[in-house]
Amino acid sequence: MKKKIVRVFALIGAILLAGMYLVVLYLGLTANPNTQNVLMAAIGCTIVIPVLLYAMMLIARVLDNRQNPDEQSETKKKK
Repeated sequence: MKKKIVRVFALIGAILLAGMYLVVLYLGLTANPNTQNVLMAAIGCTIVIPVLLYAMMLIARVLDNRQNPDEQSETKKKK
């Protein structure tokens, strides 16, 4: 898989996580009553977002390496 795609996924994940924690910090400083709920959501997303990005990269890698059956049989005959 191309390293550029991996970097884009990593950048997207980092921006999402940083943005979530900035929102929690802002809500905490303004004494918003929803701060605790947003904090719990941010902590949950700290686990979910990297797992989803990793899954997307795995799926992209599998789909990138996939060959149709004719090409696979030709590759085996050449060996």
